[in-house]
Parts: sequence; structure tokens; C-alpha cells
Amino acid sequence: MGRKPKMDRLPKDVKTYIEGLMADGRFTLDEMIADLRQRFPEQQALGVLPSRAALHRYGPKLERRLMAVKAFTDAAQAIDAHAQDKGDTRSAALTAIVQQELFDAMIALGDATDPDVDAADRIGMLSAAAKNIATLARSSVHTKQFQAKVEAQTRAKVLAEQRAKLEDLGKTGAIAPDVLARVIKAAYDL
Repeated sequence: MGRKPKMDRLPKDVKTYIEGLMADGRFTLDEMIADLRQRFPEQQALGVLPSRAALHRYGPKLERRLMAVKAFTDAAQAIDAHAQDKGDTRSAALTAIVQQELFDAMIALGDATDPDVDAADRIGMLSAAAKNIATLARSSVHTKQFQAKVEAQTRAKVLAEQRAKLEDLGKTGAIAPDVLARVIKAAYDL
């Protein structure tokens, strides 16, 4: 197995700075190299800064990650805008999105014929995915339990309000008590 790409071996502050420059999109590769040399002269002296080619290879990878984050952010905002979250529908929707992404990743991993990925790495990736899927499944179960609890509480509250209104009608004499009792029995089995 080969070495990690230079971008993955950079100090965190340098990599974060480079990602910010790339996300901003205002600099050419040559301008980024010049900016990095000026901003991180100690890293330049150690030969740690990436080459122009390394930056060029890393750009599309970062672009795909940024597009995925934007897509998930847009989806979360759409869910938030349209969901009144009494039943925790946002969590359920976001869990479903993550589950779909994990499923797609597992399919891609199963189809992968990358010679750089050996069997041990593949097993490690599948193990990590399985652990994440188990966590999502637990989250899904807890979300459904919460939704059922909220639904039961809401139903109980509505029934109590309706019963109180019917009882108030009986107290005013607008409806005969025996008729009211039959309506309550028929409507609420009380």
C-alpha cells in the first residue's frame, strides 16, 4: 500500500487554511502556492507545503465534499422549513438521508476494484460502516418511540379537551344529561 497523499499528511492548521482558500475560489493554484509560502514560511523551510500538482489533485476531492455538505445542508433546511417538529420529523428525515448515503457507500465499496484497497482495509471500512448503521438503527428506533409518545400525549390532550367541552355543555343544560352520556359513550367509549 502506498503512502498517504501529501494533503492528508499536512498539519491541521495548514490543511484547514488550504481548504478555506479552495472553498473561497478566489486564487489560482500559483497564487495559493505563493500565499502558502508567505503565510507558513516555517513549513516551507521543512518542505511540508504541498506542490501545485498536489493542490490540483486535491481540488476535485474537496469540491465533492463541499457539494455533499451543501446538499445535506439544503435538505436539512428544506425539512426544517416544512416540518413542524412535534413528532421529530427532522431527525427521522435526516436519519433516512444518512442511512441512504451509508447504503450507497457500502454498495460502492462492494463494487470497488481499487488495487490500493487491500482486504484488511476493506474489512475495516465495512466494520466502521456496520457500527454506524447500528447507531443509526438505534436512533431510528428512539425516534419512532418518541413519535409514538408524542402522538399518544397529543391524542390524550385532545380527548381531555373534548370531554371537558362536552361536560360543560351538560352543565349548562343545553343538552340533556342522558343524551350527553350516550354521546360521550359513543364517541369516546367512556
